[in-house]
Amino acid sequence: MITELATSMGGLEIDKDGEPRLLRSYTLKFVGDWGGANFHRICSWLTQEFCDRAGPGSRTSIWSLRDGGLDGLMQLNDGDADLAICTPAALMSMSLTGEGPFPKAMPHLRALATLPQNDRMVLAIHPKYNVKTFEELRRQRPALRIATSINDGTNLIGYVANEFLTAHGIPKSTVESWGGTFLTPHRPEQCVALIEKGEADALLQEAIMTPWWRRLIGANKLVPLPAEAEALEGLEKSLGLTTNPLPMHFWDNLLEDLPALDFSDFVICVRDDMPHDVAYLLTWCLIETRHLLEGQYKHILPERSPLSYPLEPSKMARTPIPLHEGAHEYYSKSTHQKAEPS
Repeated sequence: MITELATSMGGLEIDKDGEPRLLRSYTLKFVGDWGGANFHRICSWLTQEFCDRAGPGSRTSIWSLRDGGLDGLMQLNDGDADLAICTPAALMSMSLTGEGPFPKAMPHLRALATLPQNDRMVLAIHPKYNVKTFEELRRQRPALRIATSINDGTNLIGYVANEFLTAHGIPKSTVESWGGTFLTPHRPEQCVALIEKGEADALLQEAIMTPWWRRLIGANKLVPLPAEAEALEGLEKSLGLTTNPLPMHFWDNLLEDLPALDFSDFVICVRDDMPHDVAYLLTWCLIETRHLLEGQYKHILPERSPLSYPLEPSKMARTPIPLHEGAHEYYSKSTHQKAEPS
């Protein structure tokens, strides 16, 4: 529980239960996901907890995306939104300087917290091709129909997928020279649907913990390829994405650890000009009511959950971009482990 508030946050008071309250009304615009995934669930929880502690007439909105998640960050950067969420966390450090997938520098982005999510990106191929390694893939040159997210400048899944193939020596142009094609919707489950309908025979995606992946691998409709060490090392140098193996028996028929590319963690982002007291209250809600978000996932085993739990405040405070000053003040005054310097 917070013991005191800084004088810089005169818009907050502590109520009889020890909770901070925003004295004035405030309106927030959040950008979630496409409408039915984890970002919207997180936003719904956070907006409710914020409004419970804000002044009369406070309201929030949650906007859905048509395109990829980078669009939410661009809206935030341009001042059209107040909060957005991004994954994978490791890419976020490049947002400040406009490197990698980010079309321009976004120096005003700040973080409130990191929410843990243990995810990977994997390429898996229909067993009819008898391809079990990238070396066999390069040698056999099959005319694959690969379902993956679009690389259109807004979709970070599609961007990383493109870099993943290139790092393995099979960029899009090479696959197409074999007679292969790419089917590229935005959302992971849309890619899975292409496999299930027989319209694609290879899947390059994240959301590895979902029933979609387990169903396809378990039914031997797809064979996952172990990522190559040299490619993973190159991706860590270029993008900061590390190796994150899938453990043996993650799927029942996975008989040994599978080297894979990390695609983990959600970063809760705001702008540096968000009012100090608003950022403080949002961070308080993220940490002090985290059990309410955890409760929405506890029917799923932790290793299968799209949000890893339990949520640990000391880890939530470790963010790939600097903390907003209001968030940093919350962490420094909480009884949880102090935030590490950003």
